[in-house]
Amino acid sequence: METLQNGQNASLVMLAFLQADCRDSDYSKELNSLGTHLNLTKDINSNSHWPDSQEDEGLECDGHLPCSSSSITELLHGIQPVAELRWPQDREEAAALRGIAEDLREVAAQLEHNVVARATQNLSRNIQVCPSEQWTYFLANEVERVMRQGVGLGLEHLPQERVIVALTLTLVRGVCEQAPRMLIGLFNSALQYIWRAGPR
Repeated sequence: METLQNGQNASLVMLAFLQADCRDSDYSKELNSLGTHLNLTKDINSNSHWPDSQEDEGLECDGHLPCSSSSITELLHGIQPVAELRWPQDREEAAALRGIAEDLREVAAQLEHNVVARATQNLSRNIQVCPSEQWTYFLANEVERVMRQGVGLGLEHLPQERVIVALTLTLVRGVCEQAPRMLIGLFNSALQYIWRAGPR
């Protein structure tokens, strides 16, 4: 996981992990905002001003707007922002980073649900009453507590660093799905923690 020691790669893998299976619109907006802020996403809607089009203007004779696929896209543009991650140009590096994110999601799926739920509640409660400068401390405490307690069967054979990163990101996602406004601060705390934990 030395790849995660590169800030851009670590942020990209973390964002890919957090975006997977995102169903909450507020959380999704925060993820898009974070990706834009970190310059890790590109707008695939091309959300710009309405194009000046001479064709298809006005209503059809039946009272409906024109139904070409381009006009539907134009009508829907800006309603739901869609961003895609900016993967590295090198296909091998991009594939490796996608693989890391997928591996982390697989590890996260094996984590003991009750243990993670309790840790998520503890982390959420602790960071809501403390300044963001202390969030890395509370995140590290929860991750280390869960690792001492045990995270689930079948994970013993995996490198501990991978389990720690998956657990860290799972806690971030759990807290931020409930409180999306905390995403940027908690993302930065997780990034600091992952860098500090480093390869062992």
